[in-house]
Amino acid sequence: MQTILGSGGVIANELARELRTYTNHLRLVSRQPQKINNDDETFSADLTHLDQVKAAVKGSTIVYLTAGLKYKTHIWEATWPKIISNVIDACIQHECKLVFFDNVYMYDPNYIGCMKEDTPVRPVSRKGTVRAKIADMILDSMAKRDLNAIIARSADFYGPHITLKSILTELAFKPMVKSGTAKWIGDAHQPHAFTFTPDAGKALALLGNTEDAYNQIWHLPTASNPPTGKEWIHLIAKEMGKSPNYQVLAPWFFSVSGWFVPFMKELKEMLYQYERPYVFDSSKFQENFFFKPTKYRDGIRKIVHEEFPTIENKKDDKLY
Repeated sequence: MQTILGSGGVIANELARELRTYTNHLRLVSRQPQKINNDDETFSADLTHLDQVKAAVKGSTIVYLTAGLKYKTHIWEATWPKIISNVIDACIQHECKLVFFDNVYMYDPNYIGCMKEDTPVRPVSRKGTVRAKIADMILDSMAKRDLNAIIARSADFYGPHITLKSILTELAFKPMVKSGTAKWIGDAHQPHAFTFTPDAGKALALLGNTEDAYNQIWHLPTASNPPTGKEWIHLIAKEMGKSPNYQVLAPWFFSVSGWFVPFMKELKEMLYQYERPYVFDSSKFQENFFFKPTKYRDGIRKIVHEEFPTIENKKDDKLY
C-alpha cells in the first residue's frame, strides 16, 4: 500500500492519478479526504496528532507528504515542525519510506539564479526558516534514525486545476480573463521558472517507486530557459487571443492590500524571488530518468484549454 498524507491539493491529486501505475492500493489521508480514483481508500486524520498519523500510515510501504498549510507565517512556524516530527516518528515505527514534497524557500537568495540540489541554504524569510528547519529534521533522521526518505523540491508551480494561491493563476491567468490586464511583481524583465504540476505528480510517483532514489534531495523536472515575467504574460495572452497588457505592482501595494487580502501581506517577504533571476535546474532528475519537462508554451496551452474553455472557443472564432 502507498499513502498520501495531505491529500486534496493539486500536487496530491496529480500524484494520486500517477500512482495507479505502481499500486492497486492507494490510501488518501486528510481531514476530509475524497477519492481521486474509484478504488482509493480514504482515511480521515489530523497530521498534528501523532496517534492519528501512526494509524494513517500503518501498513504502508511508501508515504508521500504533500500537505499544504494556510499561507500564514505563524501557522507555518507552529504547525510544520509538529507535522514533520509526527510523520518521521510514524514512518520509522511502521518502517515506511517517506517522500516529502518541498519548496525552495530555504535557498540563499544569492544563488537562486541557478538552483541545484546542493544550493547553499540561507533563508532570509520566516517561511524560509521554517522550510530549512523541517528539511533538516528529515535529513537528520535519515542520518541518525535510519529513516529512508526523499526530499523532492519544486520551483513555484503552475498547472491546471489549481485552487490554492498560485502567482501565475492569481496575477496573470485570472486577471487576463477578467480585465484583459495581467499583473506582475518585482522585475518583469527577470526570468522566473515554474514547475508544471502534472510533471511534478509523475516525478514524485517515479521517485517513490525507485529504490536507488532514496536518501537524496531531488529537484522535480522543470523546463529550462524560463521566460521573464513579461514573456510569461505575452505567452499567456497569445494563447488566450488577447493583447499582452500588464502592470507591475509596486512594493507598497503588498503592505496596503494586505489589510484586505491577507495573501498579499504574506507574500511580501518572498518578493526577493521576483526581483532577480529565478532559475531552477532539474538536470539531475532529467538525466537519471530520461524525463523531458513540459515546455512552458505547452503548459500554458493546457491550462487555457482546461481552465478557460470559453476563451479557447473565442480565440478559435477569431482564426476562421
